[in-house]
Amino acid sequence: MQSASDRHEYPAHWEADVVLRDGGTARIRPITVDDAERLVSFYEQVSDESKYYRFFAPYPRLSDKDVHRFTHHDFVDRVGLAATVGGEFIATVRYDRIGADGMAASAPADEAEVAFLVQDAHQGRGVASALLEHIAAVARERGIRRFAAEVLPANNKMIKVFTDAGYTQKRSFEDGVVRLEFGLEPTERSVAVQRAREQRAEAHSVGRLLAPGSVAVVGTGRSPGGVGRSVLGNLREAGFTGRLYAVNKAFPEDLKELDGVPAHRSVRDTAAPVDLAVVAVPAEQVLEAVTECGEHGVQGLVVLSAGYAESGPDGRERQRELVRHARAYGMRIIGPNAFGVINTSPEVRLNASLAPEMPRPGRIGLFAQSGAIGIALLSRLHRRGGGVTGVTGVSTFISSGNRADVSGNDVLQYWYDDPDTDVALMYLESIGNPRKFTRLARRTAAAKPLVVVQGAGSAPQGHAVRATRLPHATVSALLRQAGVIRVDTITELVDAGLLLARQPLPTGPRVAILGNSESLGLLTYDACLSEGLRPLPPLDLTTEASAQDFHAALARALADETCDAVVVTAIPAIGERSPGDAELAEALRSAAAAAPAKPVLVVHVELGGLAMALSAATSTAPRAEAAPRARTDVPDGAQPLPTAVAAPEGTHLIPAYPAAERAVRALAEAVKYAHWRREAADAGKVPEYEDIDEKGAAELIGGLLARGQGLTLGTDETCELLGRYGIRTRRAIPAPTPDEAARAAAALGYPVALKATAPHLRHRADLGGVRLDVADEEQLRRSYAELTELFGKPEEIRPVVQAMAPRGVDTVVRAVIDPAAGAVLSFGLAGAASQLLGDMAHRLVPVTDREATSLIRSIRTAPLLFGWRGSTPVDTAALEELLLRVSRLVDDHPEVVAVTLEPVVVAPHGLSVLGASVRLAPPPARDDLGPRTLPTY
Repeated sequence: MQSASDRHEYPAHWEADVVLRDGGTARIRPITVDDAERLVSFYEQVSDESKYYRFFAPYPRLSDKDVHRFTHHDFVDRVGLAATVGGEFIATVRYDRIGADGMAASAPADEAEVAFLVQDAHQGRGVASALLEHIAAVARERGIRRFAAEVLPANNKMIKVFTDAGYTQKRSFEDGVVRLEFGLEPTERSVAVQRAREQRAEAHSVGRLLAPGSVAVVGTGRSPGGVGRSVLGNLREAGFTGRLYAVNKAFPEDLKELDGVPAHRSVRDTAAPVDLAVVAVPAEQVLEAVTECGEHGVQGLVVLSAGYAESGPDGRERQRELVRHARAYGMRIIGPNAFGVINTSPEVRLNASLAPEMPRPGRIGLFAQSGAIGIALLSRLHRRGGGVTGVTGVSTFISSGNRADVSGNDVLQYWYDDPDTDVALMYLESIGNPRKFTRLARRTAAAKPLVVVQGAGSAPQGHAVRATRLPHATVSALLRQAGVIRVDTITELVDAGLLLARQPLPTGPRVAILGNSESLGLLTYDACLSEGLRPLPPLDLTTEASAQDFHAALARALADETCDAVVVTAIPAIGERSPGDAELAEALRSAAAAAPAKPVLVVHVELGGLAMALSAATSTAPRAEAAPRARTDVPDGAQPLPTAVAAPEGTHLIPAYPAAERAVRALAEAVKYAHWRREAADAGKVPEYEDIDEKGAAELIGGLLARGQGLTLGTDETCELLGRYGIRTRRAIPAPTPDEAARAAAALGYPVALKATAPHLRHRADLGGVRLDVADEEQLRRSYAELTELFGKPEEIRPVVQAMAPRGVDTVVRAVIDPAAGAVLSFGLAGAASQLLGDMAHRLVPVTDREATSLIRSIRTAPLLFGWRGSTPVDTAALEELLLRVSRLVDDHPEVVAVTLEPVVVAPHGLSVLGASVRLAPPPARDDLGPRTLPTY
């Protein structure tokens, strides 16, 4: 397959796996001389109509000359790509470079004719659209900037492929043929189209795994016990609505049934199609099982078998082969080493996992890479899934194991428009593609809450993705910027998830606190202050409070316009008037139901009965035997509590927490998320600056890079490049001798600063390597002598002279290009705040005006910029403009891989950049702008 070409080596990097519109996969690769038989076989399966549309005339078969032309390419001026499933062609595309006269040409001609042919059985699957993305990327790589295509007017499907792609195009009609011409540079619309197709395809691929019409368990044991037999039992117990098959090649030939399920020795023996295969055989037998599944047309696999990347280098290679093998047949994989998948929808009821019990149906989606964490999440939700009006359960659950194929990104694509999922909870041991995850998370979080526990692990073993070089804390900050609710433990994950699934989002940080314990109320008050909320003074109802008292107090708090959320605290009470647990639960529910726009949380201490009452699925009414605890003496003027009945559809559930800190932390996350949702509605804009010389900067960068692959610019070059973007730096003149220092100071004008710039002294004013406000030559020479006496010879300390800047707050601005996450802009105060305490804020580039404003205010030491303790506020508007200009620089020119401005002294009026460094290098590949592909192996 990978034979040498006529002019170039086989371009293996053009090979790619793609997800098609229906969720299946295909392999795209260059066509070579070894593909002659495949091409002929493919062409024989194309209808006469499709052949006519391709060649504009009846063309029943390919001649030897045709086969030679369509399989011999130079991979520069003539390129052919094929989409394959099971090793056989299902579609082809080719381009031929042409000149202005329309004849075959070579570079520098930058136009090519393009033509497609798709097997009729695979039309409508999005194959041509995927091929167009890939052939366009290949053409751009080879210097081709435009495609031309001639299409018969009746070939509406192919015309639609071109017109829907989103490229800028021209259309003409001549000699009975539609001629389309379009540029190949990605446009905003073409990228949007590509990402919309990606979302639909990846969502469908996950949907096929979660809602199969039939399931085969491959590796079902003949005797009870074992992984396969357990999964089969779990599927049966869950009431799976589709067909089930038990498969094991060791079954006796006369065995027809196992536990009431049809039994077969091979998937091939099943009479009907199989949508999903759960593979639970030893690792050395998995490939054989995958082959059988692929040949039978199975759509997807859940591989529970272990012994892959988690076991070392041999297992890592075994895992790569597994993925390659499955994708060759158009199948996607969850696993290997997976715990399984669950779908609680009444139309599916799928428990293809090792979980012995089906979780409660609900609105929460769960994703966990770790099986152990998946078990813990399911267990905690099962224990705490109750609410005043019913239960909060799970919609879908995926435990991906080694995450060799289907990843959290795929699941996000599915959850984004899944009508059965309102909240997404994810445990991620690592994020293999932060750039894509951040993009998908931002879109998902704008529609529904996304709560993530992020481990500090590396990329999954065997997963060929570029690892991020960003610190764990920086990645976390970028996730928060994208609207992700970042928590640290699975306890916090469940706490936040239950609140978000049950209650409306708060409109602000003001919290009312009421309950029957003054101490617990004060603990809740302190917890609110610690989390940045604004609590109102707690209302103590005393331990004598009845259910009616709770109801009335909660109703008043919810009606108060100065309150955005309510936390109810409850402890056990003794006395005739103290409410029963179920009665109290109904009192809170009925009060909250009357004001459904504000969230309500309950903190209960040692009230197991209340927690049980909050878990009542159909009614919160106390049982007959508990009736004596209900209150009968309603005070004058008070309305009796409504009779406890099942809550109407859509009524919010009230989550209960065993500790004030946990409830308040969950509420604080909801407040921050609600604020992000409001801000995300108007993300701002990337401003234009008339004084930016983008073209001049590009020419300067190109000239500098011509010297080598990567370099740190000198002072003059740095100042020139930054100046093209309106960033002025204060000149620092080297002073290798006292006399040269005096001449530099005279040229700049007194007062000046004298600085040691050796690496161990740079930006370390605390070490004494800086002399400020040097007023005259005598003081300058004395300061020079002091520095050399303290720190060494001039050639060791590298002294410079710089004009004094207005006094202000020292800050630092950085930008870096990360190979996985992309360009990141960072800001903090210079010195100990950023270096010792790590007080830096981060945003993904390009930064909007609103993001620049929030970036400055995101650091803990931000009050120093706004007049802390009576100091003069500094010019934050000038600082925001500087951040936006740096963002534009690295966004416009990805060759600028690192920028550091330190210190940037922000004064009450204006700012001064006193130090700057810029590094250039060939930019890392932007896989988010290229054609759709699955991770390679």
